[in-house]
Amino acid sequence: MIDWILLFSNAAQEIISPTTAAYALAALGLAIHFGFTGLLNFGQAGFMMLGAYGFAIATLTFGWPVWAAILMGVGAAIVFALILGIPTLRLRADYLAIVTIAAAEIIRLLFTTNTFESVTGSADGLQGYKGGFEALNPLLLFFDEKDLLGFGPWVYNPYDWWVRIFGWGLVAIAAFITWRLFKSPWGRVIKGIREDEDAVRALGKNVYFYKMQSLVIGGVFGALAGMVFILPRAVVPSNYQTSLTFFIYAILLLGGAATVFGPIIGSVIFWVLLSFFSGFIARAVEVGWLPFLTNVQAGQLRFILVGVAIMLIVIYRPQGIFGNKKELAFVK
Repeated sequence: MIDWILLFSNAAQEIISPTTAAYALAALGLAIHFGFTGLLNFGQAGFMMLGAYGFAIATLTFGWPVWAAILMGVGAAIVFALILGIPTLRLRADYLAIVTIAAAEIIRLLFTTNTFESVTGSADGLQGYKGGFEALNPLLLFFDEKDLLGFGPWVYNPYDWWVRIFGWGLVAIAAFITWRLFKSPWGRVIKGIREDEDAVRALGKNVYFYKMQSLVIGGVFGALAGMVFILPRAVVPSNYQTSLTFFIYAILLLGGAATVFGPIIGSVIFWVLLSFFSGFIARAVEVGWLPFLTNVQAGQLRFILVGVAIMLIVIYRPQGIFGNKKELAFVK
């Protein structure tokens, strides 16, 4: 028999998981790029990878404290955004799409190559960089590191809670910054660029400069997402393939592209559905409900079911859960 309570419990854990927070943060960055500015960035995985490796390398190779490691990851993302934006932002949007997807793959392959293995760990990645972050855990002032805290399905040790507090704290800060930005004159200019950049240019605004600012801000959010993503796990280059960016786009469109809370809710729904379908299919194969599937095939079926669920939402509510149909006009 299938343990439904266990299935729903495992799915509920994804509501506040660090992975969900990381994807929400990365999707907020894409909301700035694509939703508000109309920039087709297909390389958000590259920004996440630079943030993750910047943090890990700064800690392991240079022995920097946590705050300096975070700044290194953010700085790497800013440089990456400038390298991408300077030659492409004066051109059509599809050029940025081509450059970003290629650049993200180049970054991944550079970290995979054996040439820099002593620094990047090559295909094996890096680990052992969490000590400084763990030492900052305020929960250790009141609890032992082996204590279990929480209720229901959300019971974790102090480090796991600290990762969640840090990750969702960053999501809250990023959401507030995004909300304030797009309620400001700067945000209105950015939306104007999305709708008709020639009209904005005719009003005397430097469209190129505004696009570059948007690319940098969204890229920094991506880098911070990459740092949150690695706190419960090792840094492995295979985690940053192009499919990662496509998952983030699915989350963005699910919640609403030109919204602040849409990417956050979209990330929660995406990971809850993925966890539930993953557990359900695996148990269904074990009890013989799906005898025509192997365990490997069952693992792939979860993505198909999540994809179908997202397709239905896109068909019947194309603007996303929190989106506005008027915001879709620029895509047509």
